[in-house]
Amino acid sequence: MNSDDRLRQRASRLLSQVATRSDRLINEGLAQADARKWHYAVLASLQDFGPASQAALSKRTGIYRSDMVGVLNELAQRQLVERAPDPDDQRRNVITISPAGRRRLRRLDKVLDALHDELLAPLDAAERDQLVRLLTRLLDYHDSPGS
Repeated sequence: MNSDDRLRQRASRLLSQVATRSDRLINEGLAQADARKWHYAVLASLQDFGPASQAALSKRTGIYRSDMVGVLNELAQRQLVERAPDPDDQRRNVITISPAGRRRLRRLDKVLDALHDELLAPLDAAERDQLVRLLTRLLDYHDSPGS
């Protein structure tokens, strides 16, 4: 077995290399649409799970709390989210996706669909579904308590 074969048999290395290529493709594609992947993550989370505090959004999306402020400022400046005082705790805000944010999210979904088609081009539909299921299973396992 030569070293190239050994490296290509390591799932961790393959995942890392595909992740690097995926990040580059997604970041460049979203930049052309004047967006960032964090914008998409926040908008998708608000659309899918409803209004949330900054802390809850950070937890949902995996965006560090310190970075979340900047992301929300960018989205609020573009009128894609709305901030309102939390009726249960006036010290924090509840963030809601705006109508413009919903429209923007639909456009970004189309951009990401095209980028994913490019990323996953060698796989047919069943293989793409299987890959997503396997990656989800791995992620869920490693995100679960006790793993």
